[in-house]
Amino acid sequence: MRRLTSKDTPPVVALGPGAAWIPRTWGGPEQLASSGLCRGAFHRGRALSLACTCFLGSRYEDVADLADPGHRRQHLALACVTALCQDIAARGRTPSRTCSRDNRRSRLLAWSAGFRLTRAYVHYATGPARRQAYPGAEAA
Repeated sequence: MRRLTSKDTPPVVALGPGAAWIPRTWGGPEQLASSGLCRGAFHRGRALSLACTCFLGSRYEDVADLADPGHRRQHLALACVTALCQDIAARGRTPSRTCSRDNRRSRLLAWSAGFRLTRAYVHYATGPARRQAYPGAEAA
């Protein structure tokens, strides 16, 4: 378990397109690796799990994580999140976590890392309108 540096860019890229959402929040893998705000679990130079600050505020740092699908259930993500939370506290900020109420895996990880629910949320998005058919609604 260690803090990433710019030398860790290739292993972050090697996580593949399914993991690209995390470095994308930083502008790319190199920016994420050199940010000083990411912890990772590695084996033989390969990244197995990452936890990073996803949103940085003046009081809070929102934590995001991922684990290689082949190495889940080894508590690597938990170790990364725990180490990152210690870093965040040392910076004088409060770790926070945002996850969907339907994402059981993420909620369990948050609980195991010491996060506690403060409020549930509803997620809104924009995009093309879709017509939904409701029971009993007349056809247009």
